[in-house]
Amino acid sequence: MQREYHRWHSPRMGRMMELLVFGHAGAKVLVFPTRDGRFDEYEKLRIVQQLAPKINAGQLQLFCVDSVDHDALYCFWKHPAERIRRHMQFEDYILHEVLPFMQHKNQHPCTIAHGCSLGAFHAANIAFRHPHLFQKLSAFSGRYDLTMQTESFSDLFNGYYDDNIYFHTPTHFLPNLHCEGRLQHLRQMDIVLVIGKEDPFLGNNHYLSQILHGKGIRHQLHEWHERAHRGYYWRRMAPLYV
Repeated sequence: MQREYHRWHSPRMGRMMELLVFGHAGAKVLVFPTRDGRFDEYEKLRIVQQLAPKINAGQLQLFCVDSVDHDALYCFWKHPAERIRRHMQFEDYILHEVLPFMQHKNQHPCTIAHGCSLGAFHAANIAFRHPHLFQKLSAFSGRYDLTMQTESFSDLFNGYYDDNIYFHTPTHFLPNLHCEGRLQHLRQMDIVLVIGKEDPFLGNNHYLSQILHGKGIRHQLHEWHERAHRGYYWRRMAPLYV
């Protein structure tokens, strides 16, 4: 399998950013790591190994980006307004540095946003906000409202709320999305949500599904047995849904 390591200084992030590329051709998959993961997490979890047949056949090419969540959404010593602004800088890095890099390496017409856990939030958030850039979303075990509290998962913004948080919370901004152009792109996107029946984010996934139904946006919502919120399950989900 072709494997490439890349790093460059990002003017938007003000630091070196790293990523891994797996494969040589096929649909481009933008892979976001979990909260505690980095650009090599997908490889360490052996999910790349599970996708090897598709990658080696030239059906998929993975672009596994780094995480800045401990400098942004989970940087609790910063004010929430500063945290969401840092997250927005990360989105700008993806939009204006990573996606052009992907397009330069591979002109395949299909780009897939993908991630697990908090990576699923990142994938869904960027795909729903910029649907003209993505043809598919594949999100596993995601929470799509970071202000919600459930089990040990708290409101990441400690009760603070502003327009930036609103526009980066899919289950908040999607109900009020009326732009026909963006809705048309969303209706053309292949959207796959996967969640465990015992996952604390199950209700949030159902709510997101209801919102999408209400907007006439076709999608799939697959429920797996148990919590299904770890690598053991994600390795089995990936060949089915990516």
